Amino acid sequence: MKTKTTLAEFRSMNSVRKKRILRKNAWCWVFMLPTLILYILFQGYPIITSAWYSLLDWSGMTMNATFVGLGNFKELLQDPLFFNSVGNSFKYMVLSVPIQLILSLMIAYILTSIIKKGATVFRTMYFIPVVTTASIVGIIMIFIFGGTGPVNQVLSMLGIDTINFLGDAKTAMFTVVLIGVWKDLGTYMIYWIAALQSVPQDVYEAAKIDGAGKFRTFTDVVFPLILPIGGVITVLCVIGSLKVFDIVQTMTNGGPYFATDVVATFVYRTAYSSTTGSPRLGYASAAALMFGLMVVVIGIVLNLIKGYFNKKRNV
Repeated sequence: MKTKTTLAEFRSMNSVRKKRILRKNAWCWVFMLPTLILYILFQGYPIITSAWYSLLDWSGMTMNATFVGLGNFKELLQDPLFFNSVGNSFKYMVLSVPIQLILSLMIAYILTSIIKKGATVFRTMYFIPVVTTASIVGIIMIFIFGGTGPVNQVLSMLGIDTINFLGDAKTAMFTVVLIGVWKDLGTYMIYWIAALQSVPQDVYEAAKIDGAGKFRTFTDVVFPLILPIGGVITVLCVIGSLKVFDIVQTMTNGGPYFATDVVATFVYRTAYSSTTGSPRLGYASAAALMFGLMVVVIGIVLNLIKGYFNKKRNV
């Protein structure tokens, strides 16, 4: 015979459930606390201080700082070198992102669905450049693409005129993009491999039974399934390309004639380098903040586009 639950018993059960949920949430916050503290110290605090410095006319070398409000931002809007660096950052993004996404996806699919034997060795080989220090990569590539380097030696043997890859404004950006793509390819390959491994094995078997080849299986079956994850990878790739610094700084230092000068090298040169006269930490902070806001807007727009297509796809 069923007994009715009294109001007091119901409230008691509800109270126990609430306590259990609060206890679970509390443990979640305990485990998140170290990461949260590190983020505040190494991300949040620098962003706040950079925003404050952007309002100052300050070299960063003295105790004297003059509050100029939005003066640094007004000067930036009239600075051709800043807009040149912004243009080069977007140029690097436009050139590198499609190549990086397509190549890394192709390699990931080959290593998961076509080449099974020895795939781990190939994955390691493609991932080694990712864990190699960018400054070391830059120094090695300066030698390889230098005037007397191996690449130009091969061109001379073939009777082709040597090319000043890093010293010519027409070829410097393309050379940097090539090295940047090679350096980061392994990262996006791993992302794509994770996406491909999320596809159920039954899907591959069903496509095989229907007589679909490897290419048809990928284009008609696999790719539509991993497209939502592909949107996330695209956002990460775009934002990562806009933050390029170490490869450019090591290989060209923004030259020749500012042809490869991206926002990160512009900020570094303005804040710390003595080649432009007295360092201007406040002005550099304003440049970093303005470009950071641009990147945030781009990330939001890309996420909205991704969400729109995912919603349309699920309808």
